[in-house]
Amino acid sequence: MRANYLFTSESVAEGHPDKVCDRISDEIVDLVYREAAKTGVNPWGVRIACETLATTNRVVIAGEVRLPPSLMKKDKDGKDVINPSKFKAAARRAIKDIGYEQDGFHWKKAKIDVLLHSQSADIAQGVDSASDQQGDEGAGDQGIMFGYACRETPDLMPAPIYYSHKILQLLAIARKKGDGEVAKLGPDAKSQVTVRYVDGKPSEATSIVLSTQHLDESWDSKKVRAVVEPYIREALGELKIADDCKWYINPTGKFVIGGPDGDAGLTGRKIIVDTYGGAAPHGGGAFSGKDTTKVDRSAAYAARYLAKNVVAAGLADRCTIQISYAIGVAQPLSIYVDLHGTGKVTEDQIEAAIRKNMDLSPTGIRRHLDLNKPIYAKTSAYGHFGRKAGRDGSFSWERTDLVKALKESVKA
Repeated sequence: MRANYLFTSESVAEGHPDKVCDRISDEIVDLVYREAAKTGVNPWGVRIACETLATTNRVVIAGEVRLPPSLMKKDKDGKDVINPSKFKAAARRAIKDIGYEQDGFHWKKAKIDVLLHSQSADIAQGVDSASDQQGDEGAGDQGIMFGYACRETPDLMPAPIYYSHKILQLLAIARKKGDGEVAKLGPDAKSQVTVRYVDGKPSEATSIVLSTQHLDESWDSKKVRAVVEPYIREALGELKIADDCKWYINPTGKFVIGGPDGDAGLTGRKIIVDTYGGAAPHGGGAFSGKDTTKVDRSAAYAARYLAKNVVAAGLADRCTIQISYAIGVAQPLSIYVDLHGTGKVTEDQIEAAIRKNMDLSPTGIRRHLDLNKPIYAKTSAYGHFGRKAGRDGSFSWERTDLVKALKESVKA
């Protein structure tokens, strides 16, 4: 492990084109879970994989679903087809909440196409009945998923991504409150923080990058910095800003045209922003728009949950966990733990404790973390990890309620 180095992570705001698409896709996931609950449909049977594309005043929603009857209608031949009205309404609400009321992208004026269709029967048969008979459901796909935790911040997240997210969160809150000149910022923004590590610990910020949309065309980079700098300093909190820190605020100058009008967006293109900012491996699968039979999402949540509990239990200062799956098979093919030389016990002990204390089949994960709920829209910006567990069941994978069990298991 290197002791002294620089590391950088970036974040993007909820108004970034790709994040607009993530938000719409997750609003669709929540809509399906919500309608299932309203109409008495078993939420365990919900299936959705929703992708969104956004460009100038145009949104396209596509993917595969298994829907409650309340989201269906009869076509002219009497066949059940998807009713697009509620999906379009969910997308418009999301765009409005983000703050887009611009000529090139407006929540009310944008054309929205809904191209969802029924889930493939070939996929459904593998998911609905696990081929290994070790769970109610098989994994929705093959793949590898990673979880990570470390002691760099209170939420056990890497410092660079933690502070990059926090800058944009504070600016978004202030923008929506509408107080003073910060209200003239637009929804689209990107941040980036470089952190110097000394003896393996975050010491100071050596560079800060922020590009943010602004609605006043007269503003230049100097003016934007004057508006945003207080929020950046508040976000960095106890992290020192180096005396020679390099500030790059709107380095290209004017940034008025933003969001999907300035650049097309797609669901699932910000997977490093969604996770650990590059400080840990990523399996490659996106989260947004997917129900939790898709292990791209649920197993990544479980891996973060386990890694966080390992660190919170004092069993290591850093922990990376990899889990792998095959489509249609319930139990993971492998579980791998790396404590990066910081473990108080061995990796083998942690792997055994994980298998003892959590069923990592899709059914087991969904049950343990209570994932069959409309809790996903709020995950679509500012990271899926390092957030506060909510009373509504959101971010349940951030709980540290497995600490006692893990400690007891490694003692045994």
